[in-house]
Amino acid sequence: MDAPPRDGLLDRLRRVGEEGGLVGLGVCSVEPFDEVRVEMARRIDTGLAGRRRFTYTDPTVATDVSRSFPWARRLVVGSFTYLPAAGNPGPPAAGTGRIARFATVDHYRGLRAALSEVAAHLAAAGYRAEVLADDNRLVDRGAAVRAGVAWWGKSTMALAPKYGPWLLLGSVVTDAELAESEPMARDCGTCVACVTACPTGALNQEGVLDATRCISYWAQTPGSIPLDIRQAWGDRLYGCDDCLDACPPGGRLAETSAASEGRVDLLALLERTDEELMAEYAHFYVPRRDARFLRRNALVALGHRGTAEAVPVLTQYLASGPAILRGHAAWALGRVGGADASGALRRALAEEADPAVVDELEAARREVERP
Repeated sequence: MDAPPRDGLLDRLRRVGEEGGLVGLGVCSVEPFDEVRVEMARRIDTGLAGRRRFTYTDPTVATDVSRSFPWARRLVVGSFTYLPAAGNPGPPAAGTGRIARFATVDHYRGLRAALSEVAAHLAAAGYRAEVLADDNRLVDRGAAVRAGVAWWGKSTMALAPKYGPWLLLGSVVTDAELAESEPMARDCGTCVACVTACPTGALNQEGVLDATRCISYWAQTPGSIPLDIRQAWGDRLYGCDDCLDACPPGGRLAETSAASEGRVDLLALLERTDEELMAEYAHFYVPRRDARFLRRNALVALGHRGTAEAVPVLTQYLASGPAILRGHAAWALGRVGGADASGALRRALAEEADPAVVDELEAARREVERP
């Protein structure tokens, strides 16, 4: 579309977005995010990205929205906070695991609904518009920084005044040539709170994340969780909020999120069917939509928060099911300990044929029977 936007359209979009729940809205060009693409390529080449998918599936597409939308002229970028609605999981409790606040429910629904209202307003004004939220075709943090909605924190999160890192980001691609916003003149300065808070040392002071050291990464990655990551896992079922909790700009907002949310009974979860789990946690990214990876996470959390009550369920997992679950159940039994755990491990060793599981069983037995 060649005609420029009519006067006041951007103000109306801001109002529509705010009424829909957006806490920030800005506009940026659709020029390729070349610096982001180069950095993504470097992280892939050096192994820092691990086996990450999402925008890392094709960084060239993710950093150049015009490849997917040749008609695009602007990105209208919106931010949405999931606090205080996401609540607080509270302190650890025996037999329970916690879900990171962004995933207590599908908070992206609120973001998408607000962006859809913005897109509808653009369409009514005669422009093309399409919503992109949690979409592999756009690096949403790069767009948010360019549009002045946030700055890039050392945690690799997009941060904003008042809201800190507690944001979900999305955009509306449009052919309306709206006035572009100014980027924020902000950064994290000398603050390294997120770096020191990371339980696995996945962050450095230059704002680079080693995904292979990140608990959130492993919660969404197939395969066996490395032993050193398991040791730091704590009671997490999905995600990790430690770097977000430590971030000063979002501290006051986090303090208002007092409602009890995001704590799960791990034993009850482990006894549910795959179909029930995938229905309950449909908004989680579970690799291949395979419930065994969610069960794997729960087994590791139970190794940290399980009591003698967990031994029968863990013993069941030793006796049947995929090798990955037998191995993680063995590790959890080694952590829970006790005579019943020792007996279960010895019986499993007498029957197990998978070499990797045998190694897990042996290590767990030594842990339980250590003098």
